Amino acid sequence: MTFPVVGMVGGGQLARMTHEAGIPLGIKFKLLSDTPQDSAAQVVSDVVIGDYRDLDTLRDFARGCDVITFDHEHVPTEHLRALEADGIPVRPGPDALVHAQDKGVMRARLTQIGAPCPRHRMVKDPADVAAFAAEGATGGDSASDGFPVILKTVRGGYDGKGVWFVRSLEDAAEPFKAGVPVLAEEKVDFVRELAANVVRSPHGQAVAYPVVESRQVDGVCDTVIAPAPGLDEDLALRAEQLALGIAKELGVVGHLAVELFETRDGRILVNELAMRPHNSGHWTQDGSVTSQFANHVRAVLDLPLGDPRPRAPWTVMCNVLGGDYPDMYSAYLHCMARDPKLKIHMYGKDVKPGRKVGHVNTYGDDLDDVLERARHAAGYLRGTITE
Repeated sequence: MTFPVVGMVGGGQLARMTHEAGIPLGIKFKLLSDTPQDSAAQVVSDVVIGDYRDLDTLRDFARGCDVITFDHEHVPTEHLRALEADGIPVRPGPDALVHAQDKGVMRARLTQIGAPCPRHRMVKDPADVAAFAAEGATGGDSASDGFPVILKTVRGGYDGKGVWFVRSLEDAAEPFKAGVPVLAEEKVDFVRELAANVVRSPHGQAVAYPVVESRQVDGVCDTVIAPAPGLDEDLALRAEQLALGIAKELGVVGHLAVELFETRDGRILVNELAMRPHNSGHWTQDGSVTSQFANHVRAVLDLPLGDPRPRAPWTVMCNVLGGDYPDMYSAYLHCMARDPKLKIHMYGKDVKPGRKVGHVNTYGDDLDDVLERARHAAGYLRGTITE
């Protein structure tokens, strides 16, 4: 009996957990990793060490793979088109993935299809930023009235990198120093950040997970609550339909995370897109019938998608960040004894301050209890909680 081979470009924790989801199905994985020490390279048996930016390396890697997918969006679009020309299925394909690679392209396309977005436009220098700010001013005749604004490099940013909160013309110079295009966006007056996670297969089947609340600390996801507490049912439905519509319009195959702002006046606006398993979907490993990782594997292989419904009324995911306490294994005794239902997921990474090295999931009937359990475990593993 022959099982398909999934080629995964990128050796991070998303690849590690996607590989784990394929094991029960007998799916074989081949990994293109930067180093043998990468998270997924530690557990996948067939690992190629190489540079994903090199086309010859990609072509050699793709031989013997039935489909290519990713744990990041950074593979050059032209390389993906070359693989498709070679007859290798690439999922998501370059025509879709470019919208997660380039924020300028994303904003233009989302605006074209009528998806709600913050006010935005491409800017060429600090003076242009000041003009953009003035366009949003609500009173007065000074260009500074429209500040603050958000500036983003169109490619390469994540976890707060490549994003600047600009309060004045003087603050606007830094993003242009890299010599790459810059996108300006209004500073949205939002209540909280949400995420709508959906999965779509090549033949158009799609499923939507419950909309979640994503809480950030210093630009990095800290806590995800599923479902988003207190979210109006109509707004939740609109968010799910928006994400499903974006997946269809962009031709996404696999998992799509649509990061959203819930505004103070009751709207939702698209913040970012990710076309791969996403931090806001890690709760699904233990909190839903079929995880985001399992459904991503099913989608890229065009298998029927699994049930996305939650197993419990509430699930909370907390990221475990590195701190000054590197011996996290010794903390297992306390965490597991205190909470037998706790689920710990570690990535095999060296502990460095602020680095995502794992996450924990908790679930149950009472949100306050579930939230406290997750926060305690994540804090104890990091060493910020000691009892």
